[in-house]
Amino acid sequence: MIIQRVVLNSRPGKNGVPVAENFRLEQSTISDTIQVGQVLVRTMYLSVDPYMRCRMNEDTGSDYLLPWQLSEVADGGGIGVVEESKHDNLAKGDFVTSFNWPWQTVAILDGSLLQKLVPQLVNGRLSYFLGAAGITGLTALLGIKEKGHVTVGTNQTMVVSGAAGACGSLAGQIGRLEGCSRVVGIAGTDEKCSILVQEMGFDAAINYKKGHVAEQLRELCPGGVDVYFDNVGGDISDTVISQMNQNSHIILCGQISQYNKDVPYPPPLPPDIEKIQKERNITRERFLVLNYMDKQEASVLQLCQWIQEGKLKVRETVVEGLANIGAAFQSMMNGGNIGKQIVSVSK
Repeated sequence: MIIQRVVLNSRPGKNGVPVAENFRLEQSTISDTIQVGQVLVRTMYLSVDPYMRCRMNEDTGSDYLLPWQLSEVADGGGIGVVEESKHDNLAKGDFVTSFNWPWQTVAILDGSLLQKLVPQLVNGRLSYFLGAAGITGLTALLGIKEKGHVTVGTNQTMVVSGAAGACGSLAGQIGRLEGCSRVVGIAGTDEKCSILVQEMGFDAAINYKKGHVAEQLRELCPGGVDVYFDNVGGDISDTVISQMNQNSHIILCGQISQYNKDVPYPPPLPPDIEKIQKERNITRERFLVLNYMDKQEASVLQLCQWIQEGKLKVRETVVEGLANIGAAFQSMMNGGNIGKQIVSVSK
């Protein structure tokens, strides 16, 4: 069977900026027959995520992420429909997902490694299982629950950096739902800031490319910052940390500003900011959602309930066609999208 697939064409280098040309679309073939326990699936949606930048290096710098190999098919979160099955628990027409879905139009996969999806849980929006009702939503919800120490009725202020991105846009809303009394986002355009406030219920948003971030933070968070959902690292995070309260908490979700630099994860703080962190007893612990998979099922159901009730607003940037996945990756790394970056391969 002839298929199309996307392979890693070149590496940007540890300190390089990824471009669309790092990926290559090519034709390939797969077997026309499947073995017992396998399923033939047609790819519908693929997820494009910041963590994938690490997989473009020969050494990911992580013990849980494997590097993509040159001229080999890339993979990540994906959703597809079963076209043929020799697995007892999966039938033709079932919708399934995997965290290691190959970037190709059709694939033969081990049925035991797939999770069956119930479209009704997300009002039929299957792609949500890659974002708000998937690993992205879980990261936001479990990060806040496990590392944010949010307590209802204690008048806590949360700040979210990268707030218009896939995880940040959910984290601000979930912080509110979990009990924060004030939520402030930091994003890179006026449009993004407007969406955060008018559509997603943030109290305020700061365009870090305009004005003085520290001054705006002092004005918008007069009582200081109690919870910081950190997606970006770098100068923005240093500015937020300098205004955090005693015994406050950093949810260390991502450091996208540092992903094109050869630095350890999490990147060390500048000495003056590290001094503030220690003096104020601010927690800053690495958070990995995969360590909390025992809470996955209940958490996904909570996310789906919020979506159905309209309490969790979802934004996606959808790019059509497998051939455009490299451009979608480049755009995401440049901060060009709002919400979750999805590539629609087939409907």
